[in-house]
Amino acid sequence: MNRSSDGFYPAYEGESSNVSGVSWGAIFAGAAAAAALSLILVLLGFGLGFSAVSPWAGEGVSAKGLGISTIIWLAATQIIASGLGGYIAGRLRVKWANMHGDEVYFRDTAHGFLSWCVATLVTATLVVGSVSSIVSGGVQAGASVVGGAAGAMTQAAGTAAGNTDSDQYGYFVDSLFRDDRPAAVSDDAARGTVTRIFAQSLANGQLSAEDRTYLAQLVAQRTNLTQADAERRVDEIYARTQKAIADAKVKAQQAADTAAKVAAWTSLWMFIALLAGAFFASLSATFGGRRRDAVEYVEVETYTTTTLPPVR
Repeated sequence: MNRSSDGFYPAYEGESSNVSGVSWGAIFAGAAAAAALSLILVLLGFGLGFSAVSPWAGEGVSAKGLGISTIIWLAATQIIASGLGGYIAGRLRVKWANMHGDEVYFRDTAHGFLSWCVATLVTATLVVGSVSSIVSGGVQAGASVVGGAAGAMTQAAGTAAGNTDSDQYGYFVDSLFRDDRPAAVSDDAARGTVTRIFAQSLANGQLSAEDRTYLAQLVAQRTNLTQADAERRVDEIYARTQKAIADAKVKAQQAADTAAKVAAWTSLWMFIALLAGAFFASLSATFGGRRRDAVEYVEVETYTTTTLPPVR
């Protein structure tokens, strides 16, 4: 449909100026198409990403390459799906009567934007729900590993002493039965006592002189070392344990810092990709609306029935 010289679209028969300028049917149709295509493309991206990742060193795509490809795929998904949804919304909307061309352009843009909004909400509900379940499973698994590593010494102490994991006062109970010359006990009981002393000392940040002497007596009793050599061994092992814990904390902090940076960059690029989707949805809607208005209805004349000559 062409505009007149004054920029207005001519009126259509049966149209009223009181009719709402929003074609919700067209908007929901475009949103449904965009959401479905987004879901398909996202699932395809997940499949390609999982197939490109390998647990073996030197094989598969690197973490950086996977991140870049994910961003590119997300942007392409938004552009393609949102563009399709906006075009459908613009092409299926109704025609407006006595409407200036600028107003038609604005309404087409609004239809594309609204279809993108609805499609984004639907896709977020579907995709984020699935992704959050996967991520929460991974987080719970990681928390279980961390919690298991953190409570390994306490659990070992409880097992060695024949107690449950809820025995939080084993260190203090052991202190009641200490002797200047510790009696011979089983290896499991000795390990449990040493583990509880180490756990309590590492939590406090230092090994007390009393605990150091007692540990050296236990070591000397089982290794035939002198008291001085046993104390040096205790100091060495305790220092190595402290270093291992400090290294683990540093690695955990580095991992948390890396995860925070990745989350920040991911959010930023998702924001950019969503903006690109909104832009292409609005632009495609204007194109679809123009194609819709360019359609001309041709009245088909009724064919008259003619009498054919008889066949001889």
